[in-house]
Amino acid sequence: MTYCLGILLEDGLVMMADTRTNAGVDNVATFRKLRVWERPGERVIVLLSAGNLAITQSVVALLEDSVRWEEHEEMAPGPHGRLMSVPGLTAAARAVGEAVRAVHRRDAAALREQGNDFVCSFLLGGQVAGGPMRLFMIYAAGNFIEAGEDTPFLQIGETKYGKPILDRVVNHETSLAQAAKCALVSFDSTMRSNLSVGPPIDLLIYRRDTLGAPIRRRFQADDPYLLGVRDLWGEGVRQLFLDLPDLPFAPDVTPPLLGAPSPMDTDPLDEE
Repeated sequence: MTYCLGILLEDGLVMMADTRTNAGVDNVATFRKLRVWERPGERVIVLLSAGNLAITQSVVALLEDSVRWEEHEEMAPGPHGRLMSVPGLTAAARAVGEAVRAVHRRDAAALREQGNDFVCSFLLGGQVAGGPMRLFMIYAAGNFIEAGEDTPFLQIGETKYGKPILDRVVNHETSLAQAAKCALVSFDSTMRSNLSVGPPIDLLIYRRDTLGAPIRRRFQADDPYLLGVRDLWGEGVRQLFLDLPDLPFAPDVTPPLLGAPSPMDTDPLDEE
């Protein structure tokens, strides 16, 4: 399992992914799940991946091959995912979907014979010169949905533990700094509840219309900022819970004195 998050804001994009992958409790490894293709001044395209590692790596390999074909004019054009020549992010999402379908055609039957499902999903975000900044979620069928002002974030992988903080804090006008901080809290909450999600955590922040030089940061397990956020958030949640008013109808849970009659032991007829 993994966890990936993309947030589409008025000012830019925040993209974050963990790196843990596991095939059982004794087979845990680290693989990068955040990839960037950029041509400064022209385009920045970011891809996050979740699901069966062999499938997602096959899809990314097709995309990488096509990028290399595009960059060398003497080579034949690649059949899938012309990410460096698409006119916009919607076309880039279609290109990723085509690569997903190509891998499905090649591998899905063999996976079924082994009792495995074709499981993968992707988040694609970025901007191409002359077009808007966009964020898409691409499914295993190769189709996709798009984030917008009413739904400013998309998640793939292990999503449930990190969603509540996003629902309460993030909206389209949230600043990049606040969204990045919220994303880190979302990941810490997920890591605390699910051991299949873990560091290092890769973060990318892209500012709208810059078309290059996104901020990138990797958080290791012992990163001082990550540990500080974890401690402050945990203590803050505990203190907030203690500050909540008690239920007005809840009885005192202190047990009665030994030998004293319990209210449940009183016979209503004795009151007549």
